[in-house]
Amino acid sequence: MPDTKAHPLPTLAVLGATGAVGTVMCELLTSRANVWGDIRLLASPRSAGQRMRCRGEELPVVAVSPEAFDGVDVAMFDVPDEVSRQWAPVATARGVTVVDNSGAFRMDPGVPLVVPEINAGQVRRRPRGIVSNANCTVLAMIVAIAPLHHEYGLRELVLASYQSVSGAGRYGVELLHSQLARAASDRTLGSRPGDVRQAVGDELGPFPAPLVLNVVPFTGELADDGWSTEELKLRNESRKILGLPDLKVSSTCVRVPVVTGHSVAVHAVFGSEVTADGAREVLRNAPSVIVVDDPGNAEFPMPIDAVGTEPSWVGRIRRSTDDPRAIDFFVTGDNLRKGSALNTIQIAELIARDLAKQR
Repeated sequence: MPDTKAHPLPTLAVLGATGAVGTVMCELLTSRANVWGDIRLLASPRSAGQRMRCRGEELPVVAVSPEAFDGVDVAMFDVPDEVSRQWAPVATARGVTVVDNSGAFRMDPGVPLVVPEINAGQVRRRPRGIVSNANCTVLAMIVAIAPLHHEYGLRELVLASYQSVSGAGRYGVELLHSQLARAASDRTLGSRPGDVRQAVGDELGPFPAPLVLNVVPFTGELADDGWSTEELKLRNESRKILGLPDLKVSSTCVRVPVVTGHSVAVHAVFGSEVTADGAREVLRNAPSVIVVDDPGNAEFPMPIDAVGTEPSWVGRIRRSTDDPRAIDFFVTGDNLRKGSALNTIQIAELIARDLAKQR
């Protein structure tokens, strides 16, 4: 047994502990190998005073402040971009390594963007004291893309995402259920122009259109030339994680009435010929991937099966009929787990192990 008194385990803080992802972080910390000493749960002042179960004990939620980071070694952030921009420099100035789940620093050249199954070594190169976690939709697919890239040499991606409402937090989930309740009383909805909009009214929340009985071909904010910020994340973050700055990526991001689980339809073009069987073999041996690919028996990767699990589920694997170097497949994963909380924890654990070696 290690002498933890002589070599104390590092202290962890979780900022945004009471949110949808923060709650999953606490759940996962309870079930994983313990590499932490003290754990501090931080949130906004309005959430302070709550108690949350984490690692088998009830811990108090404390209002974030500069002093709350004193003595902390690693802090996991799950807060909006502007909150990360405010508090990450405060934490790093007090000697904390920040693992940030927002989009605030992902494309900063001084901040590594890490997926441990792909580029774990990048975690040690953090001149700003910050490591970024990738976008949740990127994480659903990139653990499947990377092993195929290593085998065949990726050249191009054409993507269509199907993103669940929990990507917008608890409010998104509550809103979908509220709209479902409204729609349930009228089985004629969806058969006349505008009837769903009329039934939902102005209850749209962060979404540009009704979710119930609908798909919305837009997620994120409007960026240049008609692209959305979510679509640009798929391109830019894939390039950075894979180390392919010139990778061709085109995407359309769609919001669907699914509670949890982001999915992506992938068309991938490689530098060498690829077969469906060859791709299946690569993916079966890849970490954090499970292959579910027997359409004859109605076995496909679906968010209703992936929810609550850690791997990305991949199926519908087939070689392009037009290009022997291209394959198409469908991938889905729990956006609150590997897509957010789990990958953040895995990064933090890499840092904790390095700290342990130094003590």
